[in-house]
Amino acid sequence: MAASLVARRLMSGIAITQPIRPVAVSAVRPMAATAIGIRHLFAHSGAYPATPDEALKYLKEGNGRFVAGKSASPNRDLERVKSVAAGQKPFAAFLACADSRVPVEIIFDQGFGDVFVTRVAGNIATPELIGSLEFGTAVLGAKVLMVLGHTACGAVAATAKGGDVPGVISSLYYHIKPAVRACGGAVEPSIEENVRVQARQLAEVSPVLAGLIKEGKLKIVGGVYDLATGTVKEIAL
Repeated sequence: MAASLVARRLMSGIAITQPIRPVAVSAVRPMAATAIGIRHLFAHSGAYPATPDEALKYLKEGNGRFVAGKSASPNRDLERVKSVAAGQKPFAAFLACADSRVPVEIIFDQGFGDVFVTRVAGNIATPELIGSLEFGTAVLGAKVLMVLGHTACGAVAATAKGGDVPGVISSLYYHIKPAVRACGGAVEPSIEENVRVQARQLAEVSPVLAGLIKEGKLKIVGGVYDLATGTVKEIAL
């Protein structure tokens, strides 16, 4: 689909989905390292991740500290609030689920101004959220964009179950059904596959994100947060 047509459809508020090919659920790798020393992050030292890989490394280290019970809790004081009042330069962006048990800054041990977070039930890539993430990356400079699902996701479970729900909750189903179909209705595999589906949407639908990826300025990655352990597992896209 031509980039200009994609842009027009996004601006008109029409959700776009690319043909989804069933993808076998692959093994996942623990994102949290078993032994990571605590060190000052870029926001403390004045350094800034130079590459997407370095930005992803900061996230992995932060989750490692959180899981180990050794969170540094950086940039969470009034001094930091004042220092970023005039502008922000987050090193990472997120398309995460709205679940109250998945506070992105806490589970990755970050603070004010460190990460640019968008959240919606089912971590789905809608035109509004794609536009927000284009801003967080192309304008603000985030170098890694993580699609973050979580275990026992209610939005995925509801999609798999089907049936009547109140209000417009069912509007979420349209975006999640491709993953559920690919996994035969099994909820936990569908959660991982949904991360892949939404990551592909971001990379294929947005010419802005696609351009940043091509230039080596951005990497899109996937993860699933374990509600029981606090560990974020990296999902192969």
